[in-house]
Amino acid sequence: MTSINYQENNQAQINEKDLKLLFDQYFESIRSFIYYKLGDIDAAEDIAQEAYIKFWEAREKVIKETAKTYLYTIANNLAMNYIKHNKVVLQFEQKQNKKDGETETNPEFKMELNEFQHSLEETINQLPDKSKEVFLMNRMEGLTYAEISDRLDVSIKAIEKRMSKALSILRSNLKINI
Repeated sequence: MTSINYQENNQAQINEKDLKLLFDQYFESIRSFIYYKLGDIDAAEDIAQEAYIKFWEAREKVIKETAKTYLYTIANNLAMNYIKHNKVVLQFEQKQNKKDGETETNPEFKMELNEFQHSLEETINQLPDKSKEVFLMNRMEGLTYAEISDRLDVSIKAIEKRMSKALSILRSNLKINI
């Protein structure tokens, strides 16, 4: 199997050929790595693919010799975010069950949950671009304000302001406590 020549200029950008080689070399092991964490093969497949997308988007910052580690780090972060998201959904469901005395199998409950998820996605999509970017980097990718500040090349105060705006909009539109 051909591998990426790591001895070449480390500052050289990852190209499509390099990505294909990385995909061929590591996709199965990354998917298995995620599957062992989640126990859900479909989610593992999706997350592994998303890891390669995020890797490709960040290719300008990647040093070829650390590409494998970077891919696994992205995959692990995405898996952790998936777990966190599922915990939030589960907590919401449990809260609704206690509040309404209803079970998950209740069609009305499922409809309300779907409506909430739809409203949440819609509200996130309506956030101003800069606020949405910061919100997703923090809440979905798990990046700290300092890491976001470095990536976007803006001050931490600017990141805090953007996040505050995003949370304010979400609170007011969804009437929830975030």
